[in-house]
Amino acid sequence: MSTANQELAKRWFEEVWNQKRRDAIGEMLHPDAVLHEGGADIPGSAAFHAYFDRMHANFSDFHVVIHDEMEHGDKVCLRWSCSMRHTGDGLGVPATGRTVATTGISIMRVAEGKLIEGWQNWDMAGVLEAIGVRDKGTNVLAVSA
Repeated sequence: MSTANQELAKRWFEEVWNQKRRDAIGEMLHPDAVLHEGGADIPGSAAFHAYFDRMHANFSDFHVVIHDEMEHGDKVCLRWSCSMRHTGDGLGVPATGRTVATTGISIMRVAEGKLIEGWQNWDMAGVLEAIGVRDKGTNVLAVSA
């Protein structure tokens, strides 16, 4: 059984988040991809680039660790943890310099050797609370297309 889809999913986290390789987005994300993130849809690579830019403008020192991975058909599921440092002022509070940690699960669908759809759930509210964002009812990390 091929593990190419699992390797692509793990490579996504390593290169896009840990290595901050913005150009890796175009290499791995299908042009018609839709990522479902925190109740918002991120359609295509242009919108994902904006999300990536917003996350990296507000947080640095990303470190994602994959704890479990499963593959079924064209889908891969990863359970992960992440730490990041709040170094930007763009979320309605001044940069705190705090390192925050979160956990999440991502399900990714692969087509034509690229990620074409993804569903991601992580403790976004916990991250926002840790840096002092008061209105956690809105997804201040989301980027509308």
